[in-house]
Amino acid sequence: MSALPEAPARTYEVKTHGCQMNVHDSERLSGLLEDAGYVRAHDGEQADVVVFNTCAVRENADNKLYGNLGHLAPVKAATPGMQIAVGGCLAQKDRDTITTRAPWVDVVFGTHNIGSLPVLLERARVQEEAQVEILESLSVFPSTLPTKRESAYAAWVSISVGCNNTCTFCIVPALRGKEKDRRPGEILAEVSALVEEGVTEITLLGQNVNAYGVEFGDRQAFSKLLRACGEIEGLERVRFTSPHPAEFTDDVIEAMASTPNVMPSLHMPLQSGSDKVLRDMRRSYRQSKYLGIIERVRAAIPDAAITTDIIVGFPGETEEDFQATLDVVRAARFSAAFTFQYSKRPGTPAATLPDQISPEVVKDRYQRLVAVVEEVAWSENQALVGRTVELMVAEGEGRKDAATHRLSGRAHDNRLVHFAADFSAVADDSVRPGDMVTVEITYAAPHHLVADGAIRSVRRTRAGDAWERRTSAPAPASSVGLGMPAVGVPAPLPPAPACG
Repeated sequence: MSALPEAPARTYEVKTHGCQMNVHDSERLSGLLEDAGYVRAHDGEQADVVVFNTCAVRENADNKLYGNLGHLAPVKAATPGMQIAVGGCLAQKDRDTITTRAPWVDVVFGTHNIGSLPVLLERARVQEEAQVEILESLSVFPSTLPTKRESAYAAWVSISVGCNNTCTFCIVPALRGKEKDRRPGEILAEVSALVEEGVTEITLLGQNVNAYGVEFGDRQAFSKLLRACGEIEGLERVRFTSPHPAEFTDDVIEAMASTPNVMPSLHMPLQSGSDKVLRDMRRSYRQSKYLGIIERVRAAIPDAAITTDIIVGFPGETEEDFQATLDVVRAARFSAAFTFQYSKRPGTPAATLPDQISPEVVKDRYQRLVAVVEEVAWSENQALVGRTVELMVAEGEGRKDAATHRLSGRAHDNRLVHFAADFSAVADDSVRPGDMVTVEITYAAPHHLVADGAIRSVRRTRAGDAWERRTSAPAPASSVGLGMPAVGVPAPLPPAPACG
């Protein structure tokens, strides 16, 4: 009697919305599912399991999720055995509401128990009823879970989860919980292991990275961590996101300036340039302190590119308050800014503040802010024309590269550069994501740079080797549609809005 054919592995797709922490959590979710025997669905293929890793920072996050779930309802009805899971911050917030509004959802899990997903899926399948499991605190630190990393050459590394700040506009601390720090040895062991695999760039990740060490009482723990990363052989680039201006200390600036592989880029959330609005936001710094940090960073690291987050239309914001924000943008000379119209989030103190600003005024201020941000960023980028820069070749960041016959890469300061694939000046005419090229900037736009001359040099790297090994057996493309300005996959990319 012949053996029955083995059933094909069930396929999965993870759809991610939100910040870098969510992108990194999705890598964990993918790793968990593959560890449980699932395989990633190919592009265009309907997955057996669809997982939404959600964000709750913006008001449209709710609409986006329920709209997506609505589109999947008839697909699931016509697909026997298909399952839908919802996790992340919105799941932590809405809990049972999700299965009430979308009863075809099989699993709802929170930010503190992403490791439970495979078990919950199996339980929902066997019991034929929805499983909702939301924990109030971490059961397992996420970094101990299996990971399916989206990039062969760059990686996120969590140093902490949660946040101890109480900003009145932010719901994330209520959903992610109080800050919980990893021990330095665990972090450095993970970084070293990644480097052994071929990774040459890491981004240290936390809701408020420069508060790192609060749990074990070392106020300089983050700067020490940066310096320790500088001792790891083969690690070429170190970045971090996001710090909080109130806790940003000079020892971090010194560590950045003196540690060669810590890159000259800094994402420092401003939120508002008005002292009154900062007070109402419960941001424990003022305009002068913020600009003082920027001044000291530029003094120690003259070529640093500084990016930020800004909210317009916070309750009670006057035209004078808004002008103060524009003043800071011009003074700080940001290379980029993630700009947002204030979004009222139920459960936050700001949602009940008086003097909510009309949508028309908020939209007008937002458009004026974007115009100034782009004017400043363009001016900063134009100053780089004619400069020679080293780029790490990137994968998937130049959406028009095929049409323009260019490749794309990231400079040390994290600026995106599209460069011509002109190898006439070098012997090696092949580069891979993770390899390094040297080019001369020939053109500047507000959001990117262009290098259309011949490539000056190519340095093939262990990271490029790692990318080549991974792609020698093609895997299905990832499905990551971010609901906020692009942080993207693979890393490294510009910082997304964070809690800092």
